[in-house]
Amino acid sequence: MKIHQEKEGGGMNRNLAALTFVALTGGLLSGCAQIEKSDAISVERDLAAAGFQMKFAKSPAQIAKVGSFPQRKITRVAGPDGKPRFVWADAADCRCIYVGTEAAYDRYQRLSINQQIAEENEMAAQMDWDTWGPWGPWW
Repeated sequence: MKIHQEKEGGGMNRNLAALTFVALTGGLLSGCAQIEKSDAISVERDLAAAGFQMKFAKSPAQIAKVGSFPQRKITRVAGPDGKPRFVWADAADCRCIYVGTEAAYDRYQRLSINQQIAEENEMAAQMDWDTWGPWGPWW
């Protein structure tokens, strides 16, 4: 009978371990999804600032069209006038597309490069400050 109780206890430990694993995995996946959504919102702001036009998908046919594009990636397509257009689609969250001309795409690229430079400068300044320690350069 004592052996039987040890097996039950071992099973409970395995169940607890499995439950803990599932909870941690779910938490990590949820965190990744939040980061992706935050990145998408940042890209949407940059696209709008560069002159891309946002269009919501309202009908089932439009929703299907948004889903047919590569998701959250800028894709070059031919516009109705034969000139290139650039499309960024998000079927999961906003159910929308952002459409821009070549000029808007060029502005978006410049904006992205400027933001990357600013982030690198901020990181370099932080690292430089850290080399001085708590006393700062004046000590």
